Amino acid sequence: ELFDELQQRGMEPQVITYNALISACTKGDQWEKALELFAELQRCGLEPDIFTYGALISACEKGGQWEKALELFDELQRRGLEPDVAA
Repeated sequence: ELFDELQQRGMEPQVITYNALISACTKGDQWEKALELFAELQRCGLEPDIFTYGALISACEKGGQWEKALELFDELQRRGLEPDVAA
């Protein structure tokens, strides 16, 4: 709801906004929604950062989606991001 309200007010979400939403999905065991938000972030032309990937990997891990978590880990490395404690 908050996300929709931001857009209705003409405020463009930033990567940090998506990161917070993806993290909330992780805590709510909503790994599929987290992946939807990730796709939307990219459709908006935003570049995911290490925190985006960390939250996504965590969401997939909590959802038992180990293969997807490993795919995301590989993807972050292909993008030139350095894995750290966040990912």
